[in-house]
Amino acid sequence: MSQHATTHVIDPAADKAHVKRIWKAFWILLGLTIVELLLGLLIFFLDKGDPSYALILFIKGVIVILTLMKAFYIISIFMHLGDEKKHMIYSMALPATLFIWFITAFLIDGNSFKNLRNTNAGSREYISQPAHKQGMPDKVPTATPDMK
Repeated sequence: MSQHATTHVIDPAADKAHVKRIWKAFWILLGLTIVELLLGLLIFFLDKGDPSYALILFIKGVIVILTLMKAFYIISIFMHLGDEKKHMIYSMALPATLFIWFITAFLIDGNSFKNLRNTNAGSREYISQPAHKQGMPDKVPTATPDMK
């Protein structure tokens, strides 16, 4: 067993570079967040008038893209994946992409369930009745010869 003592040499230049990199990440993330908030406020104010559906959808798409940019930048800087080899980055990015697909699939499925639930699973047409007749059928079904 070696009895040599190891010491950590403090390099002020490396520390300054590291602090500078953290501040750069802060300002980039702050800028992206402010742009996202401004786009959200734009949607809010456009929604008060008569907005174009395509314009609102476009702005929401831009917000999603900016959010994904922030997520991958955070992964790159704070999880130190920016310094890794490409195969390591891909092995981390693939599960993240699958997670995005997972969330999208569940949102679509939930919306489909909500729509089916609100229309009685599409089995019959919804007929609204006046308030004084609610709960009482209009016609009592009568037995036909083919019914048993």
